[in-house]
Amino acid sequence: MPDQPSTIRSLFLHGPAGRLEALLNAGAPHATHAAVVCHPHPLFGGTLHNKVVFHTMKALNNFGFPVLRFNFRATGLSQGEHDHGRGEVHDVRAALDWLDAEFHLPLIFAGFSFGAAVGLRAACPDSRVKAAISLGTPVAPVTSDASDQAELPRSYTFDFLHACTKPKLFISGSRDPFGPRPKLEALVASAADPKRLVLIESADHFFAGHLHELRETIEAWLKETLPR
Repeated sequence: MPDQPSTIRSLFLHGPAGRLEALLNAGAPHATHAAVVCHPHPLFGGTLHNKVVFHTMKALNNFGFPVLRFNFRATGLSQGEHDHGRGEVHDVRAALDWLDAEFHLPLIFAGFSFGAAVGLRAACPDSRVKAAISLGTPVAPVTSDASDQAELPRSYTFDFLHACTKPKLFISGSRDPFGPRPKLEALVASAADPKRLVLIESADHFFAGHLHELRETIEAWLKETLPR
């Protein structure tokens, strides 16, 4: 699907810990959905400008959807303090509330790594969200060779996916150290239907060299999943 021209609007959302820096890629006049994309861990360089976040936005925007990206609290120009994934769930809810008030459209959630682990907690119980996309799901977020990460241990639970009955797409690289295949397959197997797991062969956590495949996978799933 070719890229469509998109106007970008810079704005601030009213978040629970202060303003949240955001960018909105405008959608088509008769858009059927609006979407939000959440970035990876801010303590390890994650921002709304992340390449995976950008390419996910492009995949969604190519369907004519307005797409919101925002910086979690304490990231970029966003206010507040990092809350290790707890308060950040409320940041995602603030973004969903803004999209709903602005467009009054069914919503799509997408998140990468930390953004997926945190954002799915807000998106799954929200009836306004009709589909969810989890990229680089961090089922094993700390690896033995990541000595610099030992000072900031991270662990995420996904038990809530047992009751998440909206369509879900999980995409990871086959060489993602934070998403080993057996753990990913077990997680997806435990999640409620409908769901799909796609492993992009030879891709790492950041899909380096495979971002085009990532976009194609998202677009193909959206075509199949969303009402025509």
